[in-house]
Amino acid sequence: MGGHDADAGAGGGAGEPGVTLGVEEEFLLVDAQSGVCVPHAERVLAEAEPHPWRASGAAFHAELLTSQVEAATGVCRDLAGLRAQLRGSRARLAGAARAAGARLVSAGAPVLGGPPPPPAAGDRFAAIMEAYGEVVEDYQACGCHVHVGVADRETAVAVVNHLRPWLPVLVALSVNSPFGHGRAGRHDSRRIVEMARFPGAGTPPFSASAAEYDGRVAALVEAGVLVDEAMSFWLARPSPRWPTVEVRAADAAATADEAVLQAALVRGLVGAALADLAGGREAAPVDGQVCAAALWNAARHGMAGPALDPFTRRAVPAWRRAEDLLTRAGPSLAETGDLAAVVALVEGVRRAGTGADRQRRAARRGGPRAAVDLLARQTGSGGLAGGPPDAAADGPGRPAGAAPGEESGVWDACERVPQPDIPRTTEET
Repeated sequence: MGGHDADAGAGGGAGEPGVTLGVEEEFLLVDAQSGVCVPHAERVLAEAEPHPWRASGAAFHAELLTSQVEAATGVCRDLAGLRAQLRGSRARLAGAARAAGARLVSAGAPVLGGPPPPPAAGDRFAAIMEAYGEVVEDYQACGCHVHVGVADRETAVAVVNHLRPWLPVLVALSVNSPFGHGRAGRHDSRRIVEMARFPGAGTPPFSASAAEYDGRVAALVEAGVLVDEAMSFWLARPSPRWPTVEVRAADAAATADEAVLQAALVRGLVGAALADLAGGREAAPVDGQVCAAALWNAARHGMAGPALDPFTRRAVPAWRRAEDLLTRAGPSLAETGDLAAVVALVEGVRRAGTGADRQRRAARRGGPRAAVDLLARQTGSGGLAGGPPDAAADGPGRPAGAAPGEESGVWDACERVPQPDIPRTTEET
């Protein structure tokens, strides 16, 4: 939830429909000693500038609260280039955070409790605070947002219709926020739960046209529940400014490779939707309440299941829905040359567990503070085995950032091929 131009950087222009993409990553800043969120965003952003990929439209941004920062990539056309930008941006911000006595953490929500941080400066941030009051005063949720270029706004709305049944699968693969104020909860994505505070959160409604979609948003603005037309809370939407589709389903990705995975899956789903539309196949108006239930299951269970298939309205294993998604997106992924890399990344999540699974394992060994340490290591790590190759290492001029020992690998030896998780205890409520 930002007050900057939401489409600067990652969303800047369509380019080649179904090919160009970009990612916005939101991060938390935590104290290097206590692990509690700290309001150091202004110092960190000043230290991190200039962005090494600013020529392509990449940028660093403030977020609503001063414990958060955002990195937006420029417009990319391949996963290797995207990964290089993601890793470079993370390294740059992590180095700036260390200079401020903090650590950069990529998680959907803070692990530890603490006082609410003050809001960032700016008229739009002030308007958001005025509109939502206590609902946002401690709203430190962080997401991974993917933009994919499309031809025009009508196409964007039609593509979003096709994406609706697949958003829960994207959430389930990305869950990375099982903690709230120091306690492990029963939901694997606390971020999705906290987003439900806002009007119109979750699965977007089916819209028959751009005019219908725009009219719905205008009504919410007129009612005073949205600050303006650029501020909606649905997990997928046509960009308010550019001919892109923006998908905001994923929790902030623990590793750069998991952000790449989300971007590739979203681009694959957009490609599948464009192919259907070119063949005259409109999206089925899948029931919104069923989609909402599927989203709730994904946030609650992650990949442990059960999942709900919005097409059949039946409970299925979560990994079957992931396989369905790969089947759906497979032809598009093959066309862009990404299928093998995506299959390997999905298998990496299957073997190592979701971000929420890994946080829980770390906390069982060393308490919530150990989960913060794990997140900080993962944020500066390359990520999952089998990802796309680096493009020019960490990018132009190799931005300063990763501390020794933070550049290679995500998990220690006991986590690389984890044992089955211990059943959750009654304390994890």
